[in-house]
Amino acid sequence: MKTVLSIEQRNAVLSQMAVLIEEERTNLKVINQQDLANYSGEDLAMEKRLLVDDAKIDGMILSLQQLASQEDPIGQVRFNFTHENGLKISNKTAAFGTILIIYESRPDVTVEAGGIAFKSGNKILLKGGKESLLSNQKIVSLWHQALTNTYVPTSWVEYLNYDRTETQAFLEKPTQKVDLIVPRGGENLINFVKKHATCPVIVSGRGNNFVYVNGEADLEKAIAIIKNGKTSNISVCNALDKVLIDTNLPNWEIFAKQLVTELQLFHVNVLGDASISNATQVACIENDLIWYEEFLDHKIVIGTTNSDQEAIDKINKYCGGHSASIITKNEVTAQEFMENVDTAAVYHNASTRFTDGGQLGLGGELAISTDKLHQRGPIGLQHLVTNKWYIYGDGQIR
Repeated sequence: MKTVLSIEQRNAVLSQMAVLIEEERTNLKVINQQDLANYSGEDLAMEKRLLVDDAKIDGMILSLQQLASQEDPIGQVRFNFTHENGLKISNKTAAFGTILIIYESRPDVTVEAGGIAFKSGNKILLKGGKESLLSNQKIVSLWHQALTNTYVPTSWVEYLNYDRTETQAFLEKPTQKVDLIVPRGGENLINFVKKHATCPVIVSGRGNNFVYVNGEADLEKAIAIIKNGKTSNISVCNALDKVLIDTNLPNWEIFAKQLVTELQLFHVNVLGDASISNATQVACIENDLIWYEEFLDHKIVIGTTNSDQEAIDKINKYCGGHSASIITKNEVTAQEFMENVDTAAVYHNASTRFTDGGQLGLGGELAISTDKLHQRGPIGLQHLVTNKWYIYGDGQIR
């Protein structure tokens, strides 16, 4: 088998996959309903990610169409150098080889993340959660049909129907070559993969995102941004979990009461530190460990700070390294906050919900990395590559 497919072959498979998903739209929804019926329903965020409806299918098709139209990420020249002895040297982007994607509950990952990894020239191994097995098997059958229809071996996309024990064994001693692993899911899944994997792992980390309302904030914008971050989609890693209010904000207690009222209209369970609890009568947090938590639920914690530096320090201590936003009219203050907060994405007067490959102009994402190597934040098509040195000589020896 070729180690790299031509860009024409890769694009043909992606385009064919988009056609097949449209043709099988109704069947895919019916099969997904079986997965939903089998799910116990204990986790609201999990159930939301498990659902495949028309909007999700539209998203899958659009991602495939966009991928098929994007420039080839492979073979891009990063560096050129001509040695004094005449050697012509260049560094180009190259495929990793085989990428294993391990994920929970989201059948759309089987299409979108798989598509990005495939477009990047890689063989794909998919290991989805048991709760979405039927949906995933249906989608993988469409991958195989798309590959067959375009005369590409079906081994380019493979589904690993393993339980936890089998997955651990594969991570520790793969039965085939694996060059990179991308876990997509909660902290338990990520920690499991990191503990047992014997090859590089890109960590698609937790959220636990913060908004800091500075003393010079536009309060109307602040409320709109916080409501959007918390309530527009609770089940995603870019959702908002924590709010810090600067006590230098004039009448901060009145603002805090208004914010709590607005959030409670959306059935958000609001908790506060001692200052917020006293000012608004919401329940007080029991201990500071809650500041580390990502909720993925209708739940938020609001606290106070006495300075910008205190806010920065608190965010850097507790956040998941994902996203943080400052609401302020002062651009100098905003810039200082953005430069000193240690998260993959930093915002000024905007919702954290934009930390997303599609929203940031990447056309889609494989994951949102909270690690610092080799790429931070949304990992798009252009980031899912390694590199390779090409040296052209005429008999040179050293």
